Amino acid sequence: MAGRVACLRCGRMGAGGGDDAGPGEARARTHVAAEPVTVKQYEIWWADLPQPVGKRPVLLLSRDAAYAYLHRVLAVEVTTRARGIPQEVTLGKSEGMARPCVANLDNLRAIPKEALRERAGRLAGNRVQEIKRAMGHALGWIELA
Repeated sequence: MAGRVACLRCGRMGAGGGDDAGPGEARARTHVAAEPVTVKQYEIWWADLPQPVGKRPVLLLSRDAAYAYLHRVLAVEVTTRARGIPQEVTLGKSEGMARPCVANLDNLRAIPKEALRERAGRLAGNRVQEIKRAMGHALGWIELA
């Protein structure tokens, strides 16, 4: 994620920085820049989504190279409300989730990179086919389902 860094104090993603007051303004302490953070396809991140959704984990689907230049990335919402439909992929502790949940491919959206807050985990490489199959069902692409 070009130009994005995690705060050393709170771990939140941002443009970096520290004291950001202008001339004559009181100096306010903001976030403390750390090393740039890389974002990869099939990682799970906590994101601040527009209301009524709010803060929730998302599974990132954009290809790795796209994170360097896109301002919005493809993501699917992760929820604990499993419906047992083919558009869902189950996730759990091995993917960094605290409790059983699902990535719901019916809820595909483009979100601003700035909405990404904290890495939660990653989908194992041997599970990528499950995502592709669920996306095929979500989009009605029988050849992927």
